[in-house]
Order: sequence, then C-alpha cells, then structure tokens
Amino acid sequence: MKKNITEAARVIRSKNSGPYELTLDIMFKDRRLFDLFRSKGIVSAEMVQRLYGVGPADILGIVYFEPALAVKATIRRRIPSGAVGDTDIYGAQQHAPLLAIEYEDG
Repeated sequence: MKKNITEAARVIRSKNSGPYELTLDIMFKDRRLFDLFRSKGIVSAEMVQRLYGVGPADILGIVYFEPALAVKATIRRRIPSGAVGDTDIYGAQQHAPLLAIEYEDG
C-alpha cells in the first residue's frame, strides 16, 4: 500500500540557495525512513524533473545527507529571486510539489 511523503517526513521545505537556485529539503522522521528512501532512490533527479517540470540541466544536485536524515535537491530557479515576475522572493513556498511523493514502506 502506498503512503504519502507526509507520513515519512518531519519537515518538507524550500528556500533560496542564492538568487538563481532553489533548494528543496525533506527531513525524515527516523533513520529507517531515511534509509528506505535512500536505498530505493525515491527522491531522484527524474522525480524532481517530473514534479517541477524542469529539464535535466536544471537539476543541480541531489544529496542524501546522513547527519540530518535528510535529502536535499537543488534546482535552477525559473526566474531569479527578486526579478520582475518573481512571486516568491525567498523561495519558501515552492515545496508543494514534493507533497505528491508516494512510497511503499517495506
């Protein structure tokens, strides 16, 4: 049975990583869930491309960061922070597509 990411994560957020990049963070509730996502490669470049409608060149990195039990994905911003047309200067409201992630536990 599939579960939603909200059952595995204690924090799901986004923020700027400079004016031209956006960082997406998922911090897991425990070590078992972190290991499950990492071993299955659930958060991948392909998944981020699909969720955010970006191309491979827009994915700047995906890192599973063990000390924080987190995965961090960095993507190019479509519009630089603060530029004309930017609707989220801090990049803090861009995490919503991550809420669609589903996984199988077990």
